[in-house]
Amino acid sequence: MAPLLFLPLFQLLLLNCITSSHAQINITIGSSLTPQGENTSWVSASADFAFGFRTVEGNSSSYLLAVWFNNITDKTVVWYAKTISNGQEAVQVPPGSILKLADGALSLRDPSGNEVWNPRVTDVGYARMLNTGNFKLLGIDGTTKWETFDSPSDTILPTQVLPLKTALYSRLLATDYSNGRFLLNVQGDGNLVMYPAAVPSGYSYDPYWASNTVGNGSRLVFNETGRIYFALTDGTQINITSAGVDSMGDFFHRATFDTDGVFRQYVYPKSTMARRLWQEEWRSVDALPQNICTAIQTKIGSGACGFNSYCFFDGTKNTTSCLCPQRYKFFDDERKYKGCRPDFEPQSCDLDETTSMMQYEMTPIDRINWPLSDFEKYSPIDETECRRLCVIDCFCSVAVFNKPSNTCYKKKLPLSNGNMDSTLQATVLLKVPRSTNTPYMLSSGSSKWKDKKYWILGSSLLFGSSVLVNFLLISVLFFGTYCGITWRKKIQLSQASNNSGLPPKIFTYSELDKATGGFREVLGTGASGVVYKGQLQDECGTNIAVKKIEKFHQEAEKEFLVEVQTIGQTFHRNLVRLLGFCNEGTERLLVYEFMSNGSLNTLLFTDTRPHWSLRVQIALEVARGLLYLHEECNKQIIHCDMKPQNILLDDNCAAKISDFGLAKLLLLNQTKTNTGIRGTRGYVAPEWFKNIGITSKVDIYSFGVILLELVCCRKNVELEATDEEQTILTYWANDCYRCGRIDLLVKGDDEAIFNIKKVERFVAVALWCLQEEPSMRPTMLKVTQMLDGAVQIPTPPDPSSYISSLA
Repeated sequence: MAPLLFLPLFQLLLLNCITSSHAQINITIGSSLTPQGENTSWVSASADFAFGFRTVEGNSSSYLLAVWFNNITDKTVVWYAKTISNGQEAVQVPPGSILKLADGALSLRDPSGNEVWNPRVTDVGYARMLNTGNFKLLGIDGTTKWETFDSPSDTILPTQVLPLKTALYSRLLATDYSNGRFLLNVQGDGNLVMYPAAVPSGYSYDPYWASNTVGNGSRLVFNETGRIYFALTDGTQINITSAGVDSMGDFFHRATFDTDGVFRQYVYPKSTMARRLWQEEWRSVDALPQNICTAIQTKIGSGACGFNSYCFFDGTKNTTSCLCPQRYKFFDDERKYKGCRPDFEPQSCDLDETTSMMQYEMTPIDRINWPLSDFEKYSPIDETECRRLCVIDCFCSVAVFNKPSNTCYKKKLPLSNGNMDSTLQATVLLKVPRSTNTPYMLSSGSSKWKDKKYWILGSSLLFGSSVLVNFLLISVLFFGTYCGITWRKKIQLSQASNNSGLPPKIFTYSELDKATGGFREVLGTGASGVVYKGQLQDECGTNIAVKKIEKFHQEAEKEFLVEVQTIGQTFHRNLVRLLGFCNEGTERLLVYEFMSNGSLNTLLFTDTRPHWSLRVQIALEVARGLLYLHEECNKQIIHCDMKPQNILLDDNCAAKISDFGLAKLLLLNQTKTNTGIRGTRGYVAPEWFKNIGITSKVDIYSFGVILLELVCCRKNVELEATDEEQTILTYWANDCYRCGRIDLLVKGDDEAIFNIKKVERFVAVALWCLQEEPSMRPTMLKVTQMLDGAVQIPTPPDPSSYISSLA
């Protein structure tokens, strides 16, 4: 029995030995690493981090010297060595190189024996890869000689501190570790500043964010609780990211100064079960600045994106992207920071006014602005004259017309500081070559002169030529007049779209019959007709959706004209685009862009729940589409039948509003219209059942229902629901909101629960939209601002009735 008495003591000693061995693993003098083989890295005791060689993405024969997260799939790099000479580029070596800890120093040499990198310290006794992600070189006495935490690249980790005169450089690209276009500097004067930087010189332009703590700042701290703050000399702490965003025990954390100039904090679940749920990806939980597109406006340099491009901020994913305006393309599709160029020949300054008007036109672009590129201003002026003055000016590439002030601004290349501005109220017009199928028409005041000149020319020819020539000329003139009248009848509708760029194309019935294979494949049916899938016989084999109005009568004729005229004058990324129409005999057909991912109805109400981020994206995109219809097009449009079936998804699952067959067109000076009840059960606003005018607020009511369906992934009315209280979603959501149990609406949806604050915000917005009194519902502009988090959301009043939603 005596040995048994010592067993617990032995186990305790063994546990202490194991704990001690995991607390530190020393890398001794004589140790080495190579890019290939058994010893490619030194791993921390927890195995969470590794220091060594990582293959450069896209180049299997080149290796980085780096520190990375070792226990996740993508092995995210958090530190990388930079060249000794100028520190602008990451150290990249070929196979056969060697990193060796010897003779009191750490040295990296290429296959020829040339030293490529060293940390410039001596008297090193050993090295250690810590569980914090910090790689250290230590003296024999244990003092720190050098550490990766003191020479950061683009990332910092919990417990890391950046003292004064320390900087983070963004990468040039995700796969190019050269110093990029942005610099985060803890300046020696105590100010924490973010700068755009010139590539490759590194010259800093005007700052786009600063702590404004000159003389007071001391260090940037990423503490062990996951909070990042800037410490001042008096002990004050300025929050850079939120405190306690996620459990440090359950998540890996990092903060990276990304390639787009945003400092983001990321988390990644440590549990393999959670990783499957999260799709094995890092999630951004905070960012500074919130919107880089609007944060940067620099007089020198291109701004957040390259010249002639514009910056788009996706608030749902907290990401930015750089895009080219229409008829422009990137110089380099991979290195988009280089900007865009026109894909057409620049306008010659030798062209006269008439030739310029015949060759170029102004086409509207959706809420894109280059605010610091103006070179000319006119006021007062109308939009027609603003367009003309830009077309005839070879320096002008963009015109911005502000209607309230009747002011016109001309902009020239290169365009800088471009961004997608949702608040922009002006009309932005881009100069592009006139399409061959877009007729050039003089103003109505000059058309009579043109006709008169035409007949004068004809007369002179008639009286000065032979009888045969005269006969031929008369034939041509009369034939041209007849064809002109016939053609004008055909394109009367298409020319109604005055501001939409290219008018809808006119198709023959035989073209569409051939394109649809005899109207064989049905995509869907509606009250006004059947939709078929087709493919145009053009170079790209463009897929189309053809809506055929089969039972043609007077009401259908009216509906057809409304739909053509309405859609033909609208162009927005969140509206289904009308490509053309057929108005031949008794046949009435509409040709739309094909939406490959079907309707929101199909996506949302299936056994597989769409990801939360996608649902948020769709909600914002539908809101922006409605905002355009209600407040931004030339004439206000009320959809009147907003429902998931009328929200279609393209190749990228971007949401677009479709089916304007029930839309009611209002003149600008009208505020409401009285009409028969329209819409679909479950989405109809209460005023449809009352003897009051119908306004755009009916769409806002319907949007509120759709927003709740997106949050909860269920239909508004589910008569088969096991719990009677949950039968009507609008009732149930209101009850959950009033009781403070929003989590019940997204039960089992881990992604939504992780973003519960946004869920609560969306539900609050929906309840505002569902107010029975139309005047209490917000406008779509207010709705988009509340969804984006740009404004505070007051507590919505308790709706008095949802009975109408069952109609």
